[in-house]
Amino acid sequence: MKPYSESCDQNKRPILEVLRKEFAQAKHVLEIGSGTGQHAVFFAEQLPHLTWQTSDRLEYHAGIQLWLNDCHLSNVIAPIELDVALDHWPKQTYDAVFSANSAHIMSAPEVEHMFNGVGKLLRPHGRFCLYGPFNYHGQYTSESNARFDQWLKHRDPNSGIKDLGDLTLWAEQSGLSLTEDYEMPVNNRILVWVKQ
Repeated sequence: MKPYSESCDQNKRPILEVLRKEFAQAKHVLEIGSGTGQHAVFFAEQLPHLTWQTSDRLEYHAGIQLWLNDCHLSNVIAPIELDVALDHWPKQTYDAVFSANSAHIMSAPEVEHMFNGVGKLLRPHGRFCLYGPFNYHGQYTSESNARFDQWLKHRDPNSGIKDLGDLTLWAEQSGLSLTEDYEMPVNNRILVWVKQ
């Protein structure tokens, strides 16, 4: 049975509108943390000019593949193994990278590793679109995000909503500059970083 995420269904269309703009000139996209595979299938179908490379840790590959098997799309590619904390990033480069709801489930060092890896595999002027909840100047943007952060840290003390200040530092160390900050539904954002 295919894995299913309700939040993927809820946020896919608002995200799509941003990706239509930000990935308009891109051809090859790496998705970090494809999860269930729902986003990959939807975005590959809606953005046929893109070749969408799925990736995640091995335990998620079977579920992603079930979604890919049912979609019959030629522009979405079977998942490659990628754990941001391990040094086995793809050797090839990409025009764009996308990741949704990943930074807050990672530890701070893992997010730093993610930016470092993205900085190495993005081509010049390539874009990294990162979706999720973020803090600003150490403050939550909503009560619901504060509760969500408490829940995350109860489950895993190393996880939690990341602050834009930390993300900006890690990005700049990796040759990435923040160019856009899109407000999204349910107190989420899409941050867009461009490779210098």
